[in-house]
Amino acid sequence: MDIHAIFNTLPHRYPFLMVDRILEIEPGRRAVGIKNVTINEPYFTGHWPGEPVMPGVLIVEAMAQVAGMFLLAGTQVGDQQAFLGGIDKVRFRRQVVPGDQLIIEAELIKRRGSIGKVQTVAKVGDEIACQGELTFALVAADSETSA
Repeated sequence: MDIHAIFNTLPHRYPFLMVDRILEIEPGRRAVGIKNVTINEPYFTGHWPGEPVMPGVLIVEAMAQVAGMFLLAGTQVGDQQAFLGGIDKVRFRRQVVPGDQLIIEAELIKRRGSIGKVQTVAKVGDEIACQGELTFALVAADSETSA
């Protein structure tokens, strides 16, 4: 899936869209996406001057966006949105810096009704940068939410 398919699935836009491409998607099983990390991203100005490091919360957001794409695969475009509802067992293993490419894997742990739990891993090359379990609520796109 290219950026146009991502735009059609996720509501995120610059500067908060954290997925550049979906490489693989197996509805109901798993997905793999890419986040290209560049020095041009606005958060590097202050995190940290002289030694830019991608904030951990944004790595988790990138994992959540790939997981959301995965959970929405097979649904009609625009019918549902995936809202992050929980973050468990997240561990950071290495820094992510400009020039890195995050390969993000999302694999279904379980799904019950409109709730889905996904195991996510973000890697740079063969090294794990971050991993954790994310829980989502899938809601109708026209629902009123207070997220």
